[in-house]
Amino acid sequence: MSSKGQRLTPLEMLAKLVSFDTESSKSNLALIDFVETYLKSWDVPYIRVPNEAGDKAAIYATVGPQDRGGVVLSGHTDVVPVKGQTWTSDPFTLRVENGRAYGRGAVDMKAFDALALALIPEFQAADLKTPINIMLSYDEETTCLGVIDTIRRLGHELPLPKAAIVGEPTNLEVADAHKSVVTFATTVHGFEAHSSKPYLGASAVMTAAELVCELNRISDEMMERGDPSGRFDPPYTTVHVGTIVGGTARNIMAKSCTFHWEFRGLPSLDPQEIPTRLDRFATEIALKRLNRFGDFGRIETQLEVAVPGLAPDTGSAAETLALRLVGKNRTQTVPFGTEAGHFQAAGIPTVVCGPGSIDRAHQPDEYITLEELEAGATFMRRLAAHCASS
Repeated sequence: MSSKGQRLTPLEMLAKLVSFDTESSKSNLALIDFVETYLKSWDVPYIRVPNEAGDKAAIYATVGPQDRGGVVLSGHTDVVPVKGQTWTSDPFTLRVENGRAYGRGAVDMKAFDALALALIPEFQAADLKTPINIMLSYDEETTCLGVIDTIRRLGHELPLPKAAIVGEPTNLEVADAHKSVVTFATTVHGFEAHSSKPYLGASAVMTAAELVCELNRISDEMMERGDPSGRFDPPYTTVHVGTIVGGTARNIMAKSCTFHWEFRGLPSLDPQEIPTRLDRFATEIALKRLNRFGDFGRIETQLEVAVPGLAPDTGSAAETLALRLVGKNRTQTVPFGTEAGHFQAAGIPTVVCGPGSIDRAHQPDEYITLEELEAGATFMRRLAAHCASS
């Protein structure tokens, strides 16, 4: 039987999306192929935007007028790994039990994706005056870069949207701000020598330790600087070193040492401040000490991931609309990074708002409640009514 024009409930759509194993290390093309077929069956115009390798793709669909900017409902298709987690049932088969729908990505964030797709027939029936655009991306869980190539087309090949709603789980609270997430790998290259004669070499481990101590000092300063807005938890920019690996034996001066570190910055933080400060310390102090007995070593820091923060934009079109849809009059912040900052950087007013709780994300037996799913459907039906009247 052909599935052309087949209506799926949000729960049925969620079950279908969960069935695709779209862990970030894997391709999402099977899911995108399904969505593409579904969009065609409802005559919804869309573009498919592959990555450079061709093993992943984003998709951008428009319901309603094609000649004007509208509202973007943005969700990612990738999920975090299940390896090492103890699940009660197959994480890629949606299990509905006791008012909950269990599955990898059920809350983060295939439920939002499922709602947007399942309600397309209702969006079409509403005779929208303002279009509703659905964007599905990839690699959000690793780099947040899977949305970039599509965003670059907005305002050029495609109309620039009036507002974007990134549907990460916020319990349908409207979040107008979050910190940036920027990660680095710093490698110190030394020179091996017997530890009894340190002047014959240079210890990469000891120099790396100096750099980590400098990051600790910067972290303390960020804590003292605090959060003038008083809205974030914790109320300051954080700096953290997650791993450090180096050396071969206790009595050998280490040839190399690498540590991975990050900062999660308040929206007001200059994103260049912390890496610039560490680089200056490395050049003026740590490198001179490393090479005090000869030209033995060097220090390299590589940027790995840069997820921009979302800055408050009081009274923006996205904030005003989302607050109206959820029936609230106040916004909040979220402690996690999202793709929202990329939309904002492109000049699109953006908020984060979606069903379910982030507290259940990334865990075994991840779930969204059926009540939360229905609340999300109500949110989108209100959006359709708004877009039909204006």
